[in-house]
Amino acid sequence: MTGYLFRSATRGSIVLFCVSVLVFAMSSLAGDPIKLLVPAETSPEQLEQLRNAYGLNDPAGVRLGRFVSGLVQGDLGYSFRYQQPALSIVVERLGATLELALAAIIVTLLLALPAGVVSAVKRGSFIDTVVMAGSVFGHSLPSFFLGLLLIYLFSVKLHLLPTSGRGTLAHIVMPSLTLGLFYAGRAARLLRSSMLEVLHLEYMRTARAKGLAETIVIGRHALRNASLPVITILGLELGGLLGGAVVTETIFAWPGIGKLAVEAVIARDFPIVQAVVLLTATTFVVINVMVDILCGLLDPRIRLTRT
Repeated sequence: MTGYLFRSATRGSIVLFCVSVLVFAMSSLAGDPIKLLVPAETSPEQLEQLRNAYGLNDPAGVRLGRFVSGLVQGDLGYSFRYQQPALSIVVERLGATLELALAAIIVTLLLALPAGVVSAVKRGSFIDTVVMAGSVFGHSLPSFFLGLLLIYLFSVKLHLLPTSGRGTLAHIVMPSLTLGLFYAGRAARLLRSSMLEVLHLEYMRTARAKGLAETIVIGRHALRNASLPVITILGLELGGLLGGAVVTETIFAWPGIGKLAVEAVIARDFPIVQAVVLLTATTFVVINVMVDILCGLLDPRIRLTRT
């Protein structure tokens, strides 16, 4: 296990370094942010002074070295727009994104687990057809369309839920449904396929031969072994959600890092964009390791020490 964690940390560090260089290069090609921060009548001399103050006129190699050095120290620079450390602004918004991501994963599990299991057990039946059709429909709906549809129905027509913002439990209902319905469709179909492979294996027949109730056979034996692909997918999806559900956060004005990233791209606030991307990459690396460890705990046949 120790060797696996060391190799994972090494690979993750390489990935994060490559992402850092790529983000820095793309930010450097995106244009001059200074013109967006000052009035239109600012003189060329004042613009040049500001560029020098922010180090934008330094050679690319110098700026990259300064960026990597700051990254190692946890310093990603100051936001051009907010005049605060970029990392602190992103971390401040991370709580809202984490709240939305966990709520969306809960919705996904509540919908996908029973749907996938029932569909597999009732394979070929009318229930199977309805559940799979609903899964495809939920996964096919674009997030922006479903979000606007929920706002129109529950906010405009029924006046049951607030249209946007964050603060109460009612505010998170529609954003979490928008994300949860989308991911539940994929997870349900994947769980159904995995369950179908497991249901007819020898150890399942052995469990039934012991006289165990069908619910125990399905829940304890089949679902545990069939859930590994679903856990892997949900781990990756959770990493994406923690990176910011950009469309959903924008539609519902949810103050997370997805909405922050959109605002930063529009304003060419490079330090904020870099902080969001690096945080997303770090989240993916950490969650991948955690998913591998969890899969190893669920299935002892997975040897993490040999990975």
